[in-house]
Amino acid sequence: MEKATELYSGLQSFAAIDIGSNAVRLLIKQVVDPGRHPRLNKALLVRVPLRLGFDVFSEGKISGKKEKNLVRLMKSYKQLMKIYGTDVYRACATSAMRDAANGPQIIKRVEKASGIKIEIIDGQEEARIVYENHIENMKGRKGNYMYVDVGGGSTEINLISDGGLVCSRSYNIGTVRILNNAATEDEWKRLKKDMKDLSVSYPGIELIGSGGNINKLVKMVKGRDKRYPKMTVASLKELYDTLKGLSVDERIESFDLKPDRADVIVPAAEIFLTIADILGSTTIYVPVIGLADGIIDDLYLKSCIRDSSDPC
Repeated sequence: MEKATELYSGLQSFAAIDIGSNAVRLLIKQVVDPGRHPRLNKALLVRVPLRLGFDVFSEGKISGKKEKNLVRLMKSYKQLMKIYGTDVYRACATSAMRDAANGPQIIKRVEKASGIKIEIIDGQEEARIVYENHIENMKGRKGNYMYVDVGGGSTEINLISDGGLVCSRSYNIGTVRILNNAATEDEWKRLKKDMKDLSVSYPGIELIGSGGNINKLVKMVKGRDKRYPKMTVASLKELYDTLKGLSVDERIESFDLKPDRADVIVPAAEIFLTIADILGSTTIYVPVIGLADGIIDDLYLKSCIRDSSDPC
């Protein structure tokens, strides 16, 4: 092992690369206290707003400039994984790369240039990964819950009833799509009909939100109890109305938002409010969960299965 990795030698680590429509994330977690009660601690999280979806949802493909930036970023992520001594990783591309006409060609060129192999995963796989990230916390829990993960290009939902998964669905409705007027009316109708049907069959559904925007929104809500990651739908509606009445520059100034968050945060709130209204939900719980966390949980579980001496 090179000197750069000596600080992390002895700590098994896993990495996830989430190539989304708005940002590309690298998450590295390390196994601490291996043995009967191992746990995964976050060692590094890097987020770069490449905004691939702005190309794809307006032009149908990823531009040459953004392809070059993606290659540069993957090379950088490869070096960071080396520094942390990480050999086990999974890189997943979601909605923007799924829709890009040149997506398959780009991931081949990225792998050749950087050594990073990227998988383009479908919406069902994306929903499964997010859901299974917290399935252990839901086992045995009575009641109806819906995980809602809002991304730049798509929204994934998982309905859980009495601790069991009922259904997983994906919709081509996301923040970047909405900003580009690329979320079709038919897709909105499909989402609304599904939510109405599910609310009849599974009354009293509580919402669990996932994604960078809902995590930011819950921190912005006035008067929230900081001990509990949740907000009322009414408080989200009040915040949404305030944000919608401001320009992007005013949101940046008033709420100290990054430019790549200030534009997408309003359509994200709109999606959550639409679902909450149809389901009749009054509260949104916001645990820190996401696609990258789910990817690493998957990798860790598979490593445990391969090595039965490690009691995961």
